[in-house]
Amino acid sequence: MTFNQWVRQAHRWLAILFTLTVIANFVAMAVGTPPMWIVYSPLPPLFLMLLSGLYMFFLPYMRKAKEQGR
Repeated sequence: MTFNQWVRQAHRWLAILFTLTVIANFVAMAVGTPPMWIVYSPLPPLFLMLLSGLYMFFLPYMRKAKEQGR
């Protein structure tokens, strides 16, 4: 598995984790006042998805610049 494939796979799993934490947030809010660790639990996967998403977004541009540099 190449690094690019690993980043894409990690991004997919982080999206699933993020979705689950957001659902847990809504459930906890429906029950009552949620603890702070539930409220802030979506932020770490969201930050990691931001990094992997930006990497995947700029990957074609980096590849194009590398080809033109030859």
